[in-house]
Amino acid sequence: MDLSDRISTDPSICHGKACIKGTRIMVSVILDNLAACVTHDEILKSYPALKKEDIQSAISYAAELARERFVMIR
Repeated sequence: MDLSDRISTDPSICHGKACIKGTRIMVSVILDNLAACVTHDEILKSYPALKKEDIQSAISYAAELARERFVMIR
């Protein structure tokens, strides 16, 4: 999965934090929800702009960061 298909960073959007492309939904918001045991369906209901692939991309992004790898997002 190419993370840049679903995740972007832009200094003028959410202070450059990683967001789901085309939204202002930060990856950290998705991860915070998952950490709080919010189900994928509940997240999708709370954030209708998201797709299930966006949640998976957020998890993959976090996994790469946990490996302490640099994640290049265009």
